[in-house]
Amino acid sequence: MNFKPLGERVLVERLEESSTTASGIIIPDNAKEKPSKAKVIALGKEIKKLQEGDVIVFGKYAGSEITLEGKEYLILEFSDILGILA
Repeated sequence: MNFKPLGERVLVERLEESSTTASGIIIPDNAKEKPSKAKVIALGKEIKKLQEGDVIVFGKYAGSEITLEGKEYLILEFSDILGILA
């Protein structure tokens, strides 16, 4: 893939959440919320605080969905990122 975000944008791939609760209850696909964790795939040149491969948390309604080479990604503004998971 050859995609480079512009400005303070980040290309991320959502990470799937567990489909069972801590008590073992299985959550059906239609009841799941979209995950708010993602892996950083590519960064705009202006972003110095992140690097490719970081796992981030972002706002629930943030970003624009795009499809590249048959795979779904999300483009986020840097300001939509809430933090980095260590």
